[in-house]
Amino acid sequence: MKKGLGCLAAVVVLVVILAVVAAGSYNRLVGLSQAVDAQWAQVESVYQRRADLIPNLVATVQGAANFEKSTLEAVTKARASVGQAAPPNAASIPNDPAAFARFQAAQDQLSGALSRLLVVAEAYPDLKATQNFRDLQAQLEGTENRISVERMRYNDAAREYNTARQRFPTALVAGPMGFHEKGYFKAQPEAAQAPKVQFEFSPAPALPAGSPRALPAAPSARP
Repeated sequence: MKKGLGCLAAVVVLVVILAVVAAGSYNRLVGLSQAVDAQWAQVESVYQRRADLIPNLVATVQGAANFEKSTLEAVTKARASVGQAAPPNAASIPNDPAAFARFQAAQDQLSGALSRLLVVAEAYPDLKATQNFRDLQAQLEGTENRISVERMRYNDAAREYNTARQRFPTALVAGPMGFHEKGYFKAQPEAAQAPKVQFEFSPAPALPAGSPRALPAAPSARP
C-alpha cells in the first residue's frame, strides 16, 4: 500500500514539474512572439510609408521632359506587386515561409526600381533642381534607412524567438502549442551592387572630308 502511494506521489510530482515547465515555456514564447509581432508592425509601417511616397514621386518625375517611360512603369508595377504579395491578414506573414518569401521579393523588386529611378534622375538637372523632387528624394532616402533598421530589429526579435523555441524542453511543447518558426529577412546578392543604368547618347557628327582634326594642346614651355 505504502509503495503504491509512493509511486502515485512521484507521478503527481512529475506531472506538476512538467506542468510548471510547460507553463514557463508557454509564457516565454508568448512574450517573445509578441515582441516579434510588434517589430513586424514597425516593418509594415515603414514599408507603407515608402509606398505612400511613390505616387507623388512618379507624378513629379512625369513632368520631366523625355524621362524614361520604362523606369516609371517599373516603379508602378513593382508597387502594385507589393500590394498583391501582402495577404489581407498581413500580420500572419512571419508565420508563413512562402508568404514571407513573396513579400520580401516584392519589396526588394520595388527597392531596385526606385534605385534605378533615382540614378536615372541624375541625368535630368531641371528635375533635380525642383524643390518637390528634392524633398521627395530626401524623404525616400530617409525611409529606406528606416526600412533597413526595422528589418534588422525584426530579424533580431525573430532570431531570439526561434532560438528559444528550439531549446529543450521548450521544443517539446512549442509545436503542439501552435508556436511556429518565424521568417527572416535575407540580404539579396545584388543588394550590394549599384543599379546598372545605360544612357543612350547621340553619336558625334562626322567631320567633313579633308577637315583638320582637333589636336591636343601642346604643353606650355617652362621659363
